[in-house]
Amino acid sequence: MKVRDAMHKGVDWVSPDTPITEIAKLMRAHDIGCIPIGDDDQLIGMVTDRDIVCKGLAGNGFDAGRAKARDVMTEGIHCCREDDDLAKAVHHMETLKVRRLPVINKSKRMVGMISLGDISQFAPSDLTSGYVKSVAAHH
Repeated sequence: MKVRDAMHKGVDWVSPDTPITEIAKLMRAHDIGCIPIGDDDQLIGMVTDRDIVCKGLAGNGFDAGRAKARDVMTEGIHCCREDDDLAKAVHHMETLKVRRLPVINKSKRMVGMISLGDISQFAPSDLTSGYVKSVAAHH
């Protein structure tokens, strides 16, 4: 099975200057836990619900009304390709200990997102079991 067969399609990204409150509303509206961050047509990071809480709300002097994506985002981005085998993407996620990866095409354009939930529905149980144990472990 290929990543394109399991991923969520039509994922968008926002600018690093996007207010955190807007990102949180997007997450709620789309029932998702992360938003990719892009600048100058390049993915540069990711904001997760955990980033908002741990790097933002739990921080000293954090002002949610003024905070932007750049204030809490995890910089750098790891991706997989839509034509990768699902097992390859799962192993990549397991190594990185991440629950989701942006998916790019041959032109390096983001075309979707693959998540733990997607994998749990489509990957064989032995592959899913090892991956879940890896990312669920405290790190």
